[in-house]
Amino acid sequence: MSSLFYYNGILVASDGLDAKMGSLTAGWTRFMGWKTVDGEREDSSTTPQIETLTNGMLAPHILLDLIKQFTVFEKIKREDAETGLTSIETVKKIAAYHQYHAVNKAIESTKQASREDGNRKAGVVWHTQGSGKSLSMVFYSGKIVLELDNPTIVVITDRNDLDEQLFDTFAGSKQLLRQEPIQATDRIHLKKLLKTAGGGIIFTTIQKFSPEDLSENFELLSERKNIIVIADEAHRSQYGFSAKTLIKNGEAFTKYGFAKYLRDALPHASFVGFTGTPIEKEDASTPAVFGNYIDVYDIQQAVEDGATVRIYYESRLAKVHLKAEEKEKLDAEVELITENEESTAKEKAKAKWTQLEAIVGHKDRLKIVAEDILNHFEERQEAFEGKGMIVAMSRRIAAELYDEIIKLRPDWHDTDKQKGVIKVIMTSSSSDPESWQLHSTTKQERKALGERLKDPSDPLKLVIVRDMWLTGFDAPCLHTMYIDKPMRGHNLMQAIARVNRVYKDKPGGLIVDYIGIASDLKQALATYTESGGEGMPALDQSEAIAAMMEKYEIVVQMFNDFDYKRYFSANTKEKMTIILEAQEHILSLENGKNRFTKQVGLLSKTFALSVPSLPAMDIKDELGFFQAVKARLTKFEPTGSGKSNAEIETAIRQIVDKAVVVDGVIDIFDAAGIKKPDISILSDDFLDEVRNMKRKNLALELLKKILDDEIKTRTKKNFIQSKKLSDMLDAAIKKYQNNLLTAAQVIEELINIAREIKESDARGDKLGLSDDEIAFYDALIENGSAKDVLGDDTLRELAQILVQKVKANTAIDWTIKESVQAKLRVIVKRILRQYGYPPDKQLIATENILKQAELFADDWSS
Repeated sequence: MSSLFYYNGILVASDGLDAKMGSLTAGWTRFMGWKTVDGEREDSSTTPQIETLTNGMLAPHILLDLIKQFTVFEKIKREDAETGLTSIETVKKIAAYHQYHAVNKAIESTKQASREDGNRKAGVVWHTQGSGKSLSMVFYSGKIVLELDNPTIVVITDRNDLDEQLFDTFAGSKQLLRQEPIQATDRIHLKKLLKTAGGGIIFTTIQKFSPEDLSENFELLSERKNIIVIADEAHRSQYGFSAKTLIKNGEAFTKYGFAKYLRDALPHASFVGFTGTPIEKEDASTPAVFGNYIDVYDIQQAVEDGATVRIYYESRLAKVHLKAEEKEKLDAEVELITENEESTAKEKAKAKWTQLEAIVGHKDRLKIVAEDILNHFEERQEAFEGKGMIVAMSRRIAAELYDEIIKLRPDWHDTDKQKGVIKVIMTSSSSDPESWQLHSTTKQERKALGERLKDPSDPLKLVIVRDMWLTGFDAPCLHTMYIDKPMRGHNLMQAIARVNRVYKDKPGGLIVDYIGIASDLKQALATYTESGGEGMPALDQSEAIAAMMEKYEIVVQMFNDFDYKRYFSANTKEKMTIILEAQEHILSLENGKNRFTKQVGLLSKTFALSVPSLPAMDIKDELGFFQAVKARLTKFEPTGSGKSNAEIETAIRQIVDKAVVVDGVIDIFDAAGIKKPDISILSDDFLDEVRNMKRKNLALELLKKILDDEIKTRTKKNFIQSKKLSDMLDAAIKKYQNNLLTAAQVIEELINIAREIKESDARGDKLGLSDDEIAFYDALIENGSAKDVLGDDTLRELAQILVQKVKANTAIDWTIKESVQAKLRVIVKRILRQYGYPPDKQLIATENILKQAELFADDWSS
């Protein structure tokens, strides 16, 4: 089968109504629907998704465009925590519908803006954080270079670490971009790059566009009209035109916003902005530079599509016992201080920051915060294993908080950057105190630490940052952020979005507040809704708790006539019996198995979001019992059936193991009361034990799973016989589901199928045929008339000849070589004619034989 996917462009999964698309390397959580045909409006929820996807994504011009311009391949390094071996994985990424249509809108808008009579304002793409903004910028760049006359693309960020992260994304996509992006190292290098005749993708920070002296103007670098400036996270503090009069060395001069200097340097360039946060209502500068919104993809859309997960908010202010007078003083100071003023504000603001930093970083307070974070994080890890990030107010606080945590968990510390459970990520200088030198890192070391945090299997679980990694850093397994630093506006919105990435069955991200950012979150929401966005940036954890209790009540009601609470006072043997009785009870309810597994899955997700709240901890033992019953039920699912919340429930069971199973893993046969693990599972003795089990519903589920697995193991050896047995199994189960058979009656039918499987395994010996030959024999006799015409002896000989001839004419990779397949068809048809096989059935027989030969391909080639 793998050979069929060598040239696969896109995968589509559909049940005839719903439909999702994704790449060959994508996990199921990364598959998304295609919600619009034209990119202007989403189709109605009553329109089948497969219809929208077919008319939209599968329209020939869109499909070809996706394959050519909206597909990239990224290399991801993985290190095995146990062996230390490193592997490189290739990940294929395809644009989602919102990225595809937004980029094409931006292309058209840019073409209009860059015309002779254009206004040079291509517009702003607002796609909420975590929805693939960086890749959208790559797709846009890759396509715009083909649309315009060899344009120069200038990608601008407002911080060095953002420049690095975005540059790495572009550098990994140079096949699509058809050129190597270049980073400007300083102003001189930037000027040199921009004075070239054309082409190129240049990365720089906005700060490089400012005069080196007291001049009010920036020198002209290029008058070309085919320069495209792409601004990441455009907002007024970075791209404004406003002027300030400043005093330096006793001399007054005027300083402008960077937009003015950009226009000085590149007067005819066209500007396009990509942002994850909305333009503030009172912000006139951003539209003046970039124009209006090209496309909006807000939080509500992203969560509905599964592009991001919800973010929940929990206040822990009360837990750290901040004195009332200190809280009032802190609030007053926060009002006057913004995030970046520790390093950029004047003396008055610096003094205020110092006062605030002294309150927040008081040694006694840090001890309490460290202990509370540890307890909270470890309880979170038990509910859903992932990574955490602590945001500290200053480098001093970051270093001292690390020391407090290490006092409590000394085994988490390691001087080796490639080892240890916790690290501090911050800038450093030679003048730093000696105690901070442990946290000094080079650019390459920080990059390696970033890869460690992104790797779910790496021991690094917790990082402390001041401002690094708060924007642009993408670690899907990051599920909790502890904020102990004043933040507001777009900085706050960008920071909290670090935990909204989709990862396996991560139910949501959690923001834990130690400093009082609730009002700032409300203000951020006000800005968000004023800009036209829908959906809450962060939901209060109380909403998750309420949802958890609702699901808990539903599950409890399913045990209305069953006293499951006796489980918690029972001994180990009694516990096993109670779980089996509970399983039988659920199976006796109408559609009980499906309803129970679904509701326990939902309860598990909401529980993971609610930990470590008191309501969550109060029901954890009961949840453990529910999950034990669910685990029993899903063990009888056919092998390979997906469990959408397996990761969550496996992790949650860690928190409740002691309440559920004392003696480790229990074999399903032992738990069902069957004590003969060494006998053949299809022996008469075994089948008699199943027939005599008291719990008929349990016996049915057990036998159904065994037979399904047994049939699947035979598919490769003999797909015709396996299909026949599978049809028999399906027919028996349908009779039971339609109430045509009782549980006891359907068990008898399944036992008969088990005997049929045993007899089919012995047929080869009776006929004197090998496994390969009996498979070809069954392919020949599927046509009942062939046996009547030719008889067993001739068909046996024909099967042996076909195996010899087909096997002799196959080669490595023959299953993907059409010429070899055509030759084999000719050979098979010729032999069938020679033996007098019924002419009207020769085509079907030939296809069945070649299909069976494909299943043998790996064994034959070895």
